[in-house]
Amino acid sequence: MKRIRINTGKVGLVFRKGDYRTVITAGTYWVSVFDQVIEYDLAKPFIAPKELNILLKDNKLAALLEVVDVKDNEVAMQYEDGNFKTVLSPGKYAFWKGLIDYKFVKADLSKIEITEPVDLTVMKRKELVPYIRVCKVETYEKAILFVNGEFYKQLNAGEFYFWKNEVALSLLKADMRQLQMEVSGQEILTKDKAPLRINFYSQYKVVDIVKTLVENKDAEKQLYVLMQLALREFIGMFTLDELLEQKTAIADYVKSTLKDKAKDLGIEIKDCGVKDIILPGEIKDIMNQVLVAQKQAQANVITRREETASTRSLLNTAKLMEDNEMLFKLKEMEYVEKIADKINNISLSGGNQVVDQLKEIFSR
Repeated sequence: MKRIRINTGKVGLVFRKGDYRTVITAGTYWVSVFDQVIEYDLAKPFIAPKELNILLKDNKLAALLEVVDVKDNEVAMQYEDGNFKTVLSPGKYAFWKGLIDYKFVKADLSKIEITEPVDLTVMKRKELVPYIRVCKVETYEKAILFVNGEFYKQLNAGEFYFWKNEVALSLLKADMRQLQMEVSGQEILTKDKAPLRINFYSQYKVVDIVKTLVENKDAEKQLYVLMQLALREFIGMFTLDELLEQKTAIADYVKSTLKDKAKDLGIEIKDCGVKDIILPGEIKDIMNQVLVAQKQAQANVITRREETASTRSLLNTAKLMEDNEMLFKLKEMEYVEKIADKINNISLSGGNQVVDQLKEIFSR
């Protein structure tokens, strides 16, 4: 016989000739010299030296162990004293009871949704990363989740966690902010066959992501084509001159035309507008010539109007002087004064005939 002591926090498994005989807890024991005692730490998982199912046939040993059986398509989250420890993959595990408070949360990986009571902090642990898929939807987005290619549900902004398995998941997102689409340099013919290029914009917002992402393919491309067609339709109804006089009407027409059609795409049109209308070089030159001619004609009209007013003023002055001899004399003196300003010396001789002499001088 030999004396064996098992310390507190330990257990011993007794084997004889390789066969399991019994389990001994803390204390002092006498065993045969032919017995082998293997000690185990209660703070560590039990790693069975033999097939675990054989050992568990001993009810005494089975009562000391907590056995966790993790099936295929399952994982188990192991907690020790309330703290997450690790993840157990499929298999059979045994842990000693009494020293540590163990808790195990099993999860079915064949599902998509994570319905088990798992904290977000635990889901972000590196041990769970291989088993979890994360889908992120930004604050300005909404998304639609597809499972195996079929519509599953709509997601708002946030982070979403799903079990990773053979089920195919895909996510389509839509930007829910106000967006702007532009038709740049679009070449269109007017009613009188004048070519022009137009830069046009439309501001819109997605309001129904199911229509935008599921019921329609490439909704934004469809909206772009609808915008092009509306522009061509409106511009083709007017001549170039008519069009240039009602540029704001283009935006109103396109907006009203797109309004109902955009609803079928899950889109709401907020605003439309013309940024630029660009004419070809030769048409621009012709219009410049027309503009110059118009301005020249306006200048001629103004000149003639001023000449007519001046002539009318002279006529009125002449009539006044004809009726008033004193006024005629004053006007005569005014002209003499203006002429005298340009002459250095004038010699006059006596008498009261000064004005007559001046008249005679300036009439030569």
